[in-house]
Amino acid sequence: MITVQEAKQLIVEHTLKCSPIIQHISASHQHVLAADVYAICNIPAFKQSSMDGYAIKFSDKDLPLELVGEMAAGTSQNLEITAGQACRIFTGAPLPHGADTVVMQEKISLENGKLIIQDNNLSLGLNTRDEGSEIEIGALAMQEGNYLTAAAIGFLAGVGVTEVLVYPLPKVSIILTGKELTKPGFPLLFGQVYESNSYSLTAALNQAGITDVAVLEADDDLEILTQVIQKVLSQSDIIILTGGVSVGDYDFVLEASRLCNIEQIFHKVKQKPGKPLFFGKLNQKLIFGLPGNPSSVLSCFYNYVLPAISLFSGKQNPVKEIKAELLNDYKKPIGLTHFLKGNYNDGKAAALGAQDSYRLSSFAQANCLIMLEEGEEHFAKGDVVNVLLIPE
Repeated sequence: MITVQEAKQLIVEHTLKCSPIIQHISASHQHVLAADVYAICNIPAFKQSSMDGYAIKFSDKDLPLELVGEMAAGTSQNLEITAGQACRIFTGAPLPHGADTVVMQEKISLENGKLIIQDNNLSLGLNTRDEGSEIEIGALAMQEGNYLTAAAIGFLAGVGVTEVLVYPLPKVSIILTGKELTKPGFPLLFGQVYESNSYSLTAALNQAGITDVAVLEADDDLEILTQVIQKVLSQSDIIILTGGVSVGDYDFVLEASRLCNIEQIFHKVKQKPGKPLFFGKLNQKLIFGLPGNPSSVLSCFYNYVLPAISLFSGKQNPVKEIKAELLNDYKKPIGLTHFLKGNYNDGKAAALGAQDSYRLSSFAQANCLIMLEEGEEHFAKGDVVNVLLIPE
């Protein structure tokens, strides 16, 4: 059995970034750039009005001006104004040749058909956008390693980029084991429990931007489980099994993994919940065997699976580890790191009730996992401990 830190380090050592792919920007949300992106043109591509108003020569600001034509956004006309002239203009439209300033429409009056400017604060170039003021052709738009948010994708589209090189998000398969499981919505028979792990894991994966998720079931049978694992190995980058990972008579994950030529990296971690955690590898594919209890599943997911997914797809780990002041006294046995479901707020963390691994009610209210180190037994209110913030 290994420590929590040893388990996390082994996952880091055995997780490689996936090979980059070219992706259209419309499908690149929540991906990470695998190469720098450069502007292909000046944006704006012309000197532009930032206001509805009148385009003028600044040197004419004190003169009555003759109105000649108008420039609307999207116009292709090539208008020019000369001394003593002004042009009606709208936001986003190109300035006519000869103009260098835009007067707000609220700052003028018309007298005898002439435009009179009434803006004492007018300055050269006011209410205009210079060509290339957003970005100039050839300039670095976004760097390798940048995370593509909605705004980032909009920015790239706005500078004319259509495709980017990104790290792909993994295809994930969830394999549920256990004869006792039944789907929500059906009546519970004697000895059955409602299956919830696929729902929580799928939601957590979706939150991380991963939508290519398959959910499969495998009976507590070595041959069946082996066949299911072999099937998903051909179509998935990451496989998450729930249940069947201990050493009971109906726990077949270890043997099925061996039969599928999966290399066991570790099995069992000095932690609670989730001690029987299994981690294996086949080429670049990652296999996690999680205990079946719902709280164990989520605790292991946020501690180990989600960080591995982040490494795989070039992202930063969204599970942030910080220090916090403990608001409860707590006693635990020496030898296991405990992860307590808790609430963090303003530098303080409170352990919740219902800490048993089969109980998810407290996890449903938690925003953090309080990490109590394996070598300590007594924790007092006011002690500073490590806290893992659950992504919102």
